[in-house]
Formats: sequence, structure tokens, C-alpha cells
Amino acid sequence: MTVEMQEVDQAPDIDLIFTKADLRDVVPHDNDPVVVSVVTMGRKVHRVLVEQGSSADVTFWSTFNKLQLSLDQLRPYTGYLYGFARDQVEVRKHIELRITFTNDIASRTKNIRYLVGNAPSAYNILLGRPTLNRLGAITSTRHIKMKLPSLEETLITIRSDKKEAKRCYENNLKTKRRVFTVTTQPPSEEGVTRAEVARERRPEPAKDVLEREIGGRMFKLGKSLGQGTQDQIAEVITQYLDAFAWSASDMPGIDPDFLCHRLTMDPQVRPVRQRRRKFNEEKRQVIKEETRKLLNADHIREIQYQEWLENVVLVKKANGK
Repeated sequence: MTVEMQEVDQAPDIDLIFTKADLRDVVPHDNDPVVVSVVTMGRKVHRVLVEQGSSADVTFWSTFNKLQLSLDQLRPYTGYLYGFARDQVEVRKHIELRITFTNDIASRTKNIRYLVGNAPSAYNILLGRPTLNRLGAITSTRHIKMKLPSLEETLITIRSDKKEAKRCYENNLKTKRRVFTVTTQPPSEEGVTRAEVARERRPEPAKDVLEREIGGRMFKLGKSLGQGTQDQIAEVITQYLDAFAWSASDMPGIDPDFLCHRLTMDPQVRPVRQRRRKFNEEKRQVIKEETRKLLNADHIREIQYQEWLENVVLVKKANGK
């Protein structure tokens, strides 16, 4: 078995320590990550996450495209990437890029091999232990700084960008993206050379379906299912037919503790009132009918307001209604 290894650099042997002086410019923070900026291929790249928990250096496909790199620079990769929960991440190959760490006083340039991961991320690059060890760099999340020696045996201190760190964290929360702290694993004996995509996919309805009446209701079953499987599904549906809700009236009086829609509004901001719109007769009938259904099911109740609030929003469903 051949194991591919990166060259080991002999980093200058100087003391890298954090002192009280490194805390003077640190604003109290909520355990922010260390997010820095580097120069890659002559371009400044922001949102670089320094992650000691990662055993691989990763750049993402979106970053590859933004840097306008050539596909000819990609090299085959036959391993895997795994996230926290052993989720496999698709690897599009690897690439070696020249990267410069600088604090505008001193700098250090090194060729770094990145795995190109096809996964959504708020970060552009993830620097793991391979790069930190090659550079002889250390990070401190308390001081939110990274220190590394220059080839002239001087100390390079790179401060974390607090604004970018906070913005990335918020973006991860909004979009429910994952920050991949990854580990590598060689290919299996079965010859699998490519990891499966780790992105969470929403279930999609089957395209080829057939309609079947079950318990007086029409259901759609996949044509690819065998007759025996279809009969088993029909049997289960018949057994639990009363668990299906066919209209709003089948779900009367939902407990607000279980489901309740609220408008999150800032009391210090004056609401913007929309101009009242007039709907055509077809839309008015739809609004009237849907309102009647929700009133009958006790999902909503009528409240009188002295001022106009907002227009009704009509959204077309998947079935075209």
C-alpha cells in the first residue's frame, strides 16, 4: 500500500507564546473561532477558518470558482472526507496553491495542498493540522490570534477578523450549513475511490407514479414498486387511514403550544404599511374559500383592526392550485 505524504518542513525553532499583552486588543467575545485572511495566488482571501480539529486542509468548490482557477490544476484524490457525524463529503480532487500569511510587517509563503470539497460552507478555506504543523503555527481561541515563525526567525502574529467570524457564524445559523471538521480515510478494498455527497437532500416525489384507490381515497404509488410491495403499502394505509388529514377541518383546534405562527418585530422600528391591493374575482374567491376553511377548523379567528395592515399573499401549490 502506498501512502501519499506531504513534505515535512523544518520550521524555524523559536518560542511561540501568548502573554497578557496579546489580550489588550481583544474585545470580550463568545468563544469566537479564529478566522483570518491570507493571500492565495496573488489574491486576498477572507473567511479562512483555522481549525485544529481538522486533519485535512480544505478549500471549497465555490472558492475554487471565485479564484478562477484552471481545472488543469486539479489532481486525483482517492480518499474520503468525513464530518462530525461521519457524513461523507464529496471530494472533487485536490489542488496545490501558494499561500502567504502576513501581518503587513513579516510574511511567510508556502505551497499548501488542499482537498477541494463540494459542500456548502460560510468559509472559503479550512486550515487544519497539516498546514499548522508544517508552518510550526499555534492558535489561541482566547486571544483569537495565530502565531507562526517567519523564515528570518521573527514572529508573525495574525489577528482573527472578529467581524468576519461573527458573520460566518450567523450565516451558518441562518442557512443551517455545516462547518466540516474533517478527517481523511483511504479508499476501501472494494475499489471505491470517491465519496458520496454529504449534503442533506429533501425527499422528492417519484416522477413515475400510478394512482390507486385505497379506502375510498386516491393515493399515488411509485411504478417501480413491485406488486407485492404496493399491496403491503395499501394494507398499512388502510389500517391507519384515520391518521391522514385531508383538509383543515380534519385538524380542528391545534394547540398553540404545538404550532403557532408569530411575527418577529422590533418594537423600536415603525412598521411599513403596504398599499392596499385589489384582487380579481378569481383570487377573491380563493381567499374567501381558504379563510372559511381555517375559520371552520378554528385555526384562525377574526379580529377587527382600525388601520389597514397587509395584503393577502397567494402562493401557487405544487398541484397548480
